[in-house]
Amino acid sequence: MALKIRLQRHGASHRPFYRLVVTEATARRDGRFVEVLGTYEPQAKRTTDELNLKVDRIDYWKSVGAKPTDTAASLIRKARRDAASEEAAPAAEVK
Repeated sequence: MALKIRLQRHGASHRPFYRLVVTEATARRDGRFVEVLGTYEPQAKRTTDELNLKVDRIDYWKSVGAKPTDTAASLIRKARRDAASEEAAPAAEVK
């Protein structure tokens, strides 16, 4: 059973909303999944609501052998970069 980390499309027409899920590689795009790892809303009103991922669960599934798609990998990188900048920003203000 080959596992993939990929996006499932939800939402209305012209108003997409995506879930980042772990699924079998042969499953349909919006079909069965093993676990929901987060959400991505590209048209969110606030940028803080745009991307919500469970990075610890993503790390677990990658260690088990799940491979992210190109788009999922770029979103994971963006989430890690945002988390790192949030941690660094308060430290800079303290000085």
